[in-house]
Amino acid sequence: MADELKEIVYSRDSIEFVTVAVQFCAYLESFDNNITEPELTDKLTKILPLLYLKASLIPETDTVNEDDPEISVTENDYNYIISKLNSIFGANDTYLEVFLQDMKYSETPISANISEDLADIYQDLKNFVTIFERGITENMNDALYVCTENFKMYWGQKLVNALRALHSLKYSVDTDNLEDGEIAEADDELW
Repeated sequence: MADELKEIVYSRDSIEFVTVAVQFCAYLESFDNNITEPELTDKLTKILPLLYLKASLIPETDTVNEDDPEISVTENDYNYIISKLNSIFGANDTYLEVFLQDMKYSETPISANISEDLADIYQDLKNFVTIFERGITENMNDALYVCTENFKMYWGQKLVNALRALHSLKYSVDTDNLEDGEIAEADDELW
């Protein structure tokens, strides 16, 4: 059993996922508040697809311990990440959500926030990385299992939703600074 767990925990795909997760968490914890929105957006539109790819390649496993893996991210940590991201994105932090189950029954648009989606992803990945760094194979396995299940059920969708919003920020035409004729021309280029 121990050898099977080591094969999963120390597999190339697991280690590559851990590497990207560590980079993602470290970046959100340490980016400079003087960074511009385009710079932050550019960085995130590069790391998020890689994170999604690496998460989708993790080998299947199951838990071996009876207890749930430890949670290390506090509410203050979570709020700190949201606050940092929101201070950069400002008014562009909110986007329309289209993939919620409740959306089919809603007569009004449902909004979401890039900062909250990224903080949710951060929370799960940081909890995972903290356990993984301790090097106890059984705990690493269980953390990998929980993180993978949460990816499938929760933060994977948040990742692609935030990426959709970030893509729009990065590549949309700024019509506020265009003349009327240029707006029509920009619209024609989009279609």
